[in-house]
Amino acid sequence: MKSLVIAEKPSVARDIARVLKCSKKLPGAFEGNTYIVTWALGHLVTLADPENYDAKYKAWKMEDLPLIPKKWDLTVIPGTAKQYKSVKMLLFRKDVGDIIIATDAGREGELVARWILDKSGCRKPLKRLWISSVTDKAIREGFTKLKDGRAYNDLYAAAESRAKADWLVGINATRALTCKYNAQLSCGRVQTPTLAMIADRETKIRNFKPENYWSLDVLAKNIHFTWQDAASGSYRSFQEERLQDLAKRLKTGTLKVKTIAKTHKKQGAPALYDLTELQREANKRFGFSAKETLSIAQRLYENHKVLTYPRTDSRYLSSDIVPTLKERLQAIRIAPYQSLIGPLLRTPIKANKNFVDNSKVSDHHAIIPTEEYVQPEHMSNEERKIYDLVVRRFISVLYPPFEYEQTTITATYEGEAFIARGKVVKEMGWRAAIGGEIANDNETNEDVKEQALPALKEGQELTVTQTKLNAKKTTPPERFTEGTLLSAMENPAKYLTMGSAQDKKTLVQTGGLGTVATRADIIEKLFSSFLIEKRDKYLQITTKGKQLLELVPEDLKKPELTAKWETELGAIAEGKKKAAPFIGEIEGYTKELLGEIKRGEATFRHDNLTNKKCPNCGKLLLSVQGKNARMLVCQDRECGYRETIARTSNARCPNCHKKMELIKKGDSETFVCKCGHKEKLEAFKARREKEGAGVSKRDVQKYMKNQQSESVGSSLGDMLKNLDLK
Repeated sequence: MKSLVIAEKPSVARDIARVLKCSKKLPGAFEGNTYIVTWALGHLVTLADPENYDAKYKAWKMEDLPLIPKKWDLTVIPGTAKQYKSVKMLLFRKDVGDIIIATDAGREGELVARWILDKSGCRKPLKRLWISSVTDKAIREGFTKLKDGRAYNDLYAAAESRAKADWLVGINATRALTCKYNAQLSCGRVQTPTLAMIADRETKIRNFKPENYWSLDVLAKNIHFTWQDAASGSYRSFQEERLQDLAKRLKTGTLKVKTIAKTHKKQGAPALYDLTELQREANKRFGFSAKETLSIAQRLYENHKVLTYPRTDSRYLSSDIVPTLKERLQAIRIAPYQSLIGPLLRTPIKANKNFVDNSKVSDHHAIIPTEEYVQPEHMSNEERKIYDLVVRRFISVLYPPFEYEQTTITATYEGEAFIARGKVVKEMGWRAAIGGEIANDNETNEDVKEQALPALKEGQELTVTQTKLNAKKTTPPERFTEGTLLSAMENPAKYLTMGSAQDKKTLVQTGGLGTVATRADIIEKLFSSFLIEKRDKYLQITTKGKQLLELVPEDLKKPELTAKWETELGAIAEGKKKAAPFIGEIEGYTKELLGEIKRGEATFRHDNLTNKKCPNCGKLLLSVQGKNARMLVCQDRECGYRETIARTSNARCPNCHKKMELIKKGDSETFVCKCGHKEKLEAFKARREKEGAGVSKRDVQKYMKNQQSESVGSSLGDMLKNLDLK
């Protein structure tokens, strides 16, 4: 008898098949003497849409709500039906004795495989492969430690409960809002509080009233001192006259050195990357979106096999990984890391709690390099950037702390205090690997600049040679970027008002809004639903988003809902609670939400109507700003027509060097920059050829393809089929 192995993606299946010596190709599978390896394509099966239960639900009507299935049905996703058919045929082969689930090791990965088995009706014995990387070594070791599939029944129950709960709330609330206000409106337990955080930040910015404040810098014996308020410790004052008077007196005065404090300090390396931290860093450094970073990290994991599983929420390693660290260092011993790795290989690696902690590793450890030899020449530029971030962070945690001596001089004049600081590096430690600025120990120190300090003695008097009074204004909080929004989703309690301390604690423990694997999709969905837009690198809520928040039930805007759900789902995954009572609670909650929506008295108004009519239905089109494009979309939810009229290109303006828009009018395409520069596509190509850099045909063809008008289905239901309403 043979074992059928189900991987989550074709690339992983190929690797497993190679290691297991399954070389015979079958439709959608590889076969060997002992194993058959097949694959899903992400989800092959999903929860059935309302119209699958009854054709009448294809039309969206308020009177049909709530939609609560008595018996939940699964359906094969049309786009992957061929692969499902191949997997099902293999499941029921007479020579297949058991099934080995080799999908991603986590809640969602378990769901991918179990839904295939449930839909097909397969009841053969189950085993589970649970690994964090897909190197040959990890696969071989994993197959020697296969676990009983029944041990993951509770994890499957939690995963399916999450999917059903999101279906009940998302489908019902979205249909109710859309029917009541005749607009394409959607909501969910993760996307709506996320939108609320962006709206709340916008409100704070608009309501912000700047205040004038002043600071005072003094130069004495070529040392820059900064005035400090003795009572508050602040380096700013809101009383101009106080500092003006002090500055006048100081022009003929002297500072007296009161104390010289020298402190030896150590600074450990930052923790290893989890997915959210990697997305945050890549957005800050390279401007990559959360979705882009996840996609790049996934390729480095699946295709190049040089990184471990990226969809992790842990920033630590488990102790069983420590013996493999030197092998991983050997694999990455290439320029520009060679000089950094040599010293680490010559001495024993000392594991410590800064990066090894079993209690902080759940399904997967932090993202680190694998033992696979790396070939950077086979990577794209974007892949090399992400790989470099991970490698340098990995090397840095193996280095000793950064050590320095900080000197703080406190001088006085007529009872007022003045501060000067300097720093002398004693040991670069991990900073040799990772570089970057030295973080200040106290946020209030940001107004005191580091400098080289001469030798002084306490009691010494210093003649003041210059004073400078600085007039400044307080600034509002910054709008979110994708990177800072990820931080907010991870810890929403810092950004939204929450009811109880227990809810805050639960959100912290469960990782906030969404998961590391779903946050990028949530942000993309906010863009595709035109609820937010990007201006430069900053995210702003649209008028549609603002109106949606006024229409949705108050409860859906609060992160407490996710906190409550995750507590329940965690209990289900641990076997402490059954799934049925949880789903019963969600059904009752769904009915409450619908009642609140139906009782709403607000109205929805399109304020972005154009004079251009939809070529399909004749209604006026809406002008919307997508993530990287300006579009015209039909206001009728059942029509779904949309066309791209301008897209942000990678072409740079010859004057200001910013990215230009490529605008299409009829058969003509023109690059337009914010600075006013305009250039026909033909002229741009000719200029670039003269400069010796031709325009990529692939980029132009891709743009032209996106220019074509397209239909997104006959109903919003079609559009929602592939959306994860979390």
